[in-house]
Amino acid sequence: MVFSNNDDGLINKKLPKELLLRIFSFLDIVTLCRCAQISKAWNILALDGSNWQRIDLFNFQTDVEGRVVENISKRCGGFLRKLSLRGCIGVGDSSLKTFAQNCRNIEHLNLNGCTKITDRVCLPFSSTCYSLSRFCSKLKHLDLTSCVSVTNSSLKGISDGCRNLEYLNLSWCDQITKEGIEALVRGCRGLKALLLRGCTQLEDEALKHIQHHCHELVSLNLQSCSRITDEGVVQLCRGCHRLQALCLSGCSNLTDASLTALGLNCPRLQILEAARCSHLTDAGFTLLARNCHELEKMDLEECVLITDSTLIQLSIHCPKLQALSLSHCELITDEGILHLSSSTCGHERLRVLELDNCLLVTDASLEHLENCRGLERLELYDCQQVTRAGIKRMRVGASPSLAVPQQLRNTQKSTSRMLRELSRLSFLMSKSMPTLLQSPLHQQWQEVDIDCAGAVSYSDSSSLGQGPHPPG
Repeated sequence: MVFSNNDDGLINKKLPKELLLRIFSFLDIVTLCRCAQISKAWNILALDGSNWQRIDLFNFQTDVEGRVVENISKRCGGFLRKLSLRGCIGVGDSSLKTFAQNCRNIEHLNLNGCTKITDRVCLPFSSTCYSLSRFCSKLKHLDLTSCVSVTNSSLKGISDGCRNLEYLNLSWCDQITKEGIEALVRGCRGLKALLLRGCTQLEDEALKHIQHHCHELVSLNLQSCSRITDEGVVQLCRGCHRLQALCLSGCSNLTDASLTALGLNCPRLQILEAARCSHLTDAGFTLLARNCHELEKMDLEECVLITDSTLIQLSIHCPKLQALSLSHCELITDEGILHLSSSTCGHERLRVLELDNCLLVTDASLEHLENCRGLERLELYDCQQVTRAGIKRMRVGASPSLAVPQQLRNTQKSTSRMLRELSRLSFLMSKSMPTLLQSPLHQQWQEVDIDCAGAVSYSDSSSLGQGPHPPG
């Protein structure tokens, strides 16, 4: 008998404990827990701390309370390197203090949506960030998305004790101000990725602090930081020359001056999201394209002033372009699509092209795009001049991975517009319902691929401008 209630099972006799322990190290949490019920010997082996170096409790989020985290921390101790408590709303400061005391080698910690985390003004030494600062000096990756009670005090604590931090996500922590960012970057100078989506109180001064101290920064997300202006972006670019991914979507005050600064100072830029930056023009994107030849992904949705000229410049100077969103860029025509599809990136690299509500695009663009053999997703919601016949012809000549639905246009309100507005509504509700944005239901809802309105879709339902992501 292989499995037995005693320790004399055949497998225990044939295999040394060291080998069994090695086998257990490849098992997931659920399987380990099942193995722990087989026998006393397996219980000891399965629950050995070395098997619990990486734990993700997202699938059990509704059941995880503070005592669970405390027990895990006592069991794992110094073995634990990576823990995800994403969506575990029952976990608070007290449990995480115990965790920090027991798991001092933790390097990767995800507290996304743990809304019970606070700064505890009355008991500052019991706050989560203070505990992490005091006990977890090896921490490199910290996600505090939607921990809406986190304030500048938390950032001061992180700065004091977590000097090795490389990745920090503060998205939707809307109490953070420039003072908090200043305190953070003075201590965490090795930051490579900083996500500040929805930190609506941030101003240009915060970017100046980042520029002074974070010269290793590779990725920065400022989505919906609407107080940011050209002055802050220009200062940022002068100090962060290694920047590869930048999200400025919803920073509606920006002009071509920001694009000029990026072009002149950040030649390694690969991802730029500038959706709803309606003051940007062809002139700015021309300078950017001529200097940033590594660009791979661009979200230019609702950059309503750009024309085919921008596409021509991208076609000439950005041969690595893989994904491009031009939704609601109503001045784009078939000529621009022709240049894009005839370029090196069109022939070899382009995978995603979004043209929702580009009203001047016609069936001619579909013919041009047949040259893009790697194209996997083409969106044409409410492109009123695209016909059923044009889509049928494209179905014949397009890449096998490209799927073309039957319906052409939606006579009601654009589906893509509706989803976008609903997503913005969720952002407005984030103060009272912070976990909504992080729920599996919300993410599935954002990633719905609607078979209507002239859409040409593919199996991957991800989108350029959808969050949450960092570019990554």
